[in-house]
Formats: sequence, structure tokens, C-alpha cells
Amino acid sequence: MRRATAAFILITVVLDVLALGIVIPVLPKLIEGFMGGDTAAAASIYGLFITLWAVMQFFGSPIQGALSDHFGRRPIVLASNFGLGIDYLVMALAPTVWWLLLGRVMSGLTAASFSTAAAYIADVTPKEKRAAAFGMIGAAFGVGFVLGPALGGLLGHSDPRLPFYVAAGLSLANACYGWFVLPESLSPDKRERFAWKRANPLGSLRLLRSHPELFGLAGTAFLFNVAHWVLPSSFVLYTGYRYGWDARTVGLCLAAVGVANIISQGFLVKPVVAAIGERRALVIGLILGALGMAGMGLSPNGTGFMLMMPLLALMGLFGPSAQSLMTLRVPVNEQGQLQGALSSVQSVTGLFAPFMFTQVFAWFIASHPGTLPGAPFVLAALTLAAGALLGWVVTREHA
Repeated sequence: MRRATAAFILITVVLDVLALGIVIPVLPKLIEGFMGGDTAAAASIYGLFITLWAVMQFFGSPIQGALSDHFGRRPIVLASNFGLGIDYLVMALAPTVWWLLLGRVMSGLTAASFSTAAAYIADVTPKEKRAAAFGMIGAAFGVGFVLGPALGGLLGHSDPRLPFYVAAGLSLANACYGWFVLPESLSPDKRERFAWKRANPLGSLRLLRSHPELFGLAGTAFLFNVAHWVLPSSFVLYTGYRYGWDARTVGLCLAAVGVANIISQGFLVKPVVAAIGERRALVIGLILGALGMAGMGLSPNGTGFMLMMPLLALMGLFGPSAQSLMTLRVPVNEQGQLQGALSSVQSVTGLFAPFMFTQVFAWFIASHPGTLPGAPFVLAALTLAAGALLGWVVTREHA
């Protein structure tokens, strides 16, 4: 990839994650303001926002993927950047809570460009280098995860609407920049005609059943994404309950998680995959992630919890390795559909996993106080272990 092209794709991923992270510290307060300071009502509305965002991702990702297979990657990536900019402006100017809700619906649809960016990487990267390239996307995801909440909190301290104005400016500027520097990666002779049977979520998921290894790896990715939801759903509640962490400590810890993720996917994926191959890197990443999750759930103090973070960060070996293996089973004209299907799989987990982990946490601290408050993390560890076993079995043919 040319440097300008690579930089633009990585910046696009960072901005997509900013769409998630920048609203974390400011959106609940903005909703609370619209609800007249009623925290309980604001919490209910915020839960609706999270669910609708996941639903829009579920439907939007396969549509974007199929459109990119038909029209090419460039127009879809640029349209997504422009759409995100408009979405941020809608939220910044929202006069009521329902305008905010409209903004989140738009964000769920337009932020689905992560799948198109991954398809672009698959188009322009040789097969033997795809794991490292997907690792750089994962590192960009980590950058957005670190910068989003920090930027939102800093800018929102004086005005909760200011982060949305800044994000709108960045997204629109990136769309303009991409107009001049981003070439098309999918030649016309390799494109696939658009059809709704491929673009709807169920139709796109059928692609995953076209090869046993592809379907098995999609199942492994499903388990990985289920386990990953324990962090945004239970991290703050658990560390506050068990270790007495305040907001500042939680923020620093989350930033450390993001930095560790950047190091893992940006610098370790390439040499590890080169040394042991995608299959072993995939399974080792899940096993180390399971050990890290279990350690977090069983640690009696905050120091022990923090020491598990390097293990948890090495879980980042899974994503790029799995992506690389799956792209080998799909022709060029279906890479967008593949990435859209994988995004839909991830979105499905967002519909139930956060609720599952929070309810497990609530049940243990209410019914069995002091026995296993870290139960959500132990459950996530078991889920990752199951994913490691499944991943090892379904990639036997590749081995």
C-alpha cells in the first residue's frame, strides 16, 4: 500500500472508534440534561441508544460490504466518512433527546465503514502479509479507544456538545482528504453485482457457511466478541465494587488497555505470525486472553488486576490472524460481503452479551456477596477457552 492510502484507511478506523469512544463520557450527561436531571430515566434512554446502535450496525455492515463489492471501496469509505460528519453535527445541534437518538441511528449505519476498510486492506495486501496489515487496523482501533474517551472528557468538561463539533470537523476533513489521495482498490472486472439477498444480514451470513473452516472461524470470532463485551459492560462496575476505583483510576486503566492493544497488534502480530503462523497465533491469543480474563476475575486486589493486562493485550493476536485466514477462503469480489458479515456477527453479540455480563455480576454480588464478584470475567475466560478449542479444531485443514 502507498503510505498516503495506508494512512487514510488507518485514520478512518481511528475515527470510527472515536464515534464510539468520544460519546462515552458526554452522551449520558447530555441525555440526563434533556431528562431534567432524572438519572434513572436517562439510564433507560442510554440503554436504548446502545441497543439501537448495535441493531443499526447489524443491518448496516452487510449493506456497506455488498455496496463496496459492487461500486468499489473508495465511494463507500468516503460516503461513510461524510455521513459520520453529518451525524456528529446532528448530535451537536440536537434540540431534544429524540434528535440525539436519530444521531445514534445514523452513527450506527455510517460507522460500519470498518468492514469496508478491512475489505480494502484485503484487496491491496498480499496474502502472506494480511495478518500484519490487519494488525495495524487493530492498532488503529486501539488508538481510537485511547483517544476517544480522553478527548470526549477533556472537551466535554466545559460543554458536552463540543466533542461532537470537533468530531464532525475531523470526519468531514478526512472525507475531503480522502477524495484526493484514496485510489480505488477493486477493479471493475472483479466487482460483484449488488443484490439484496447478499446485502441483508441473513444473506451475508450465508457466505460464512460456504466453507467449513470459514464457518468455524466465524463461530470462533462470535465467542471472542461475546467475551470482549465484559470490558465495556462490567469493567467500571466491577473495579469500583471490588477495588474501590474512582473515575480517574478507571480512565487511566482503560487508557493502559488501549496502549497495550496498540503494542500487541501494531508491533507483535507481524513477527509472531511470521514465526508460528496464523493458526497457532490465533489459538495462543485466545488462550492468553482467557488467562488474563480469569486472573482479572479472581484477583483479590487492584494490583493483581493490573498485572493481568499484558496477558489480556496478547489476545490481540486473534483478530488479525483470524481475518487473514478467512480472507483466503473468499474471492476478491466477495471480500466486502465477508467483512460485512463479520461485522454483523459482532453486532449480534452486542445485543445480548452486555446484558448477560451485567446480570451475572448483579446476581453474584446480590445473592452470593463475597463469593465471586469477578464472575463476569471468569465467564468471559471460559468463553475464550471454548473459542480457542473451536479455532484449533476448525483450522486443521489449514495446518
